[in-house]
Amino acid sequence: MDAARTKTVGLGFALFSALTFGASGPFAKALITAGISPEQAAWLRILGSAVLLVPLVLIFRGRAGIQAARRSWPQLVLYGLTGIAGCQTLFFIAASRLPVGIAILLEFSGPVLVVLWLKFGRKTVVPRSAALGVAIAVVGLGTVVEIWSGLQIDLIGLLCGLTAAACQATYFLLIERLTGVADPLVMTAAGSVVGALLLTAVSAPWTVPWHVLSDTIAMGDRSAPGWTFAAFLIVVSTVIAYLAGAAAVQRLSAAVGGAVAYVEVVAASIYAWILLGETLKPNQILGGVIVLLGAYVAQSSVGKAAPPGAAVPEAALTTQV
Repeated sequence: MDAARTKTVGLGFALFSALTFGASGPFAKALITAGISPEQAAWLRILGSAVLLVPLVLIFRGRAGIQAARRSWPQLVLYGLTGIAGCQTLFFIAASRLPVGIAILLEFSGPVLVVLWLKFGRKTVVPRSAALGVAIAVVGLGTVVEIWSGLQIDLIGLLCGLTAAACQATYFLLIERLTGVADPLVMTAAGSVVGALLLTAVSAPWTVPWHVLSDTIAMGDRSAPGWTFAAFLIVVSTVIAYLAGAAAVQRLSAAVGGAVAYVEVVAASIYAWILLGETLKPNQILGGVIVLLGAYVAQSSVGKAAPPGAAVPEAALTTQV
């Protein structure tokens, strides 16, 4: 396959991954509105993903995949706690209290936090464009929450969305240590196992209202059995979305992949509008565009500032939410 065709195929996989990941918010929100807590919805999603991904690791990676997981288990545990359990659970909590579009927008400000950590935590010299990206994103966030008239959105939802961004930032930083050690399939499978175990204690699954999965529940003006929403969330919006993302990052540069990843934010907002009837104010749409611009500038700057051994962050381009 020639280089141009490889990039075209990779772009198609990346777009498909972003579009399917972006659908997670509305489907999870439908389950949450029906009575399942955000923590339980995240537990169902992550546990189902682990059940499907672990066999794939055994089939396609075999003993080498298990050995890779053992060699990097501390990082994989941290990845499972933050990048999988923390990121998804906090996003679901935020989405249950805010419009899905704003919740995912807050989460995707993660690259801004990466820049701040590199600058003030590691004392790393970062390009001026990184500071510019942070400033742009902060202006955008202020526009989204209408800071000029006091916070206009749910405070808990806002804090959970920003904490999800911190978990996303942790995920980006972990890529430096895991690149070349554990491939994306092993990472996601191991992280899902860790996340499912953690959320078993947090979500109290023995209290899950299982009848929701057999009941007919609403999603905006539509309705379907709850199990179909859960199945879509697990199979399509997690496992298939992840596999498409993994196929994409093998064919695209970090710059292209990073740009395509932000399609997920737009897709989530459109899905929420079509499926849930959620709309955003004009200033929130404008602020969202500004945040995404700032986050993208910040992410691009981090890539330029990364040391040579960490200059392959493609695995971070498929943020699982």
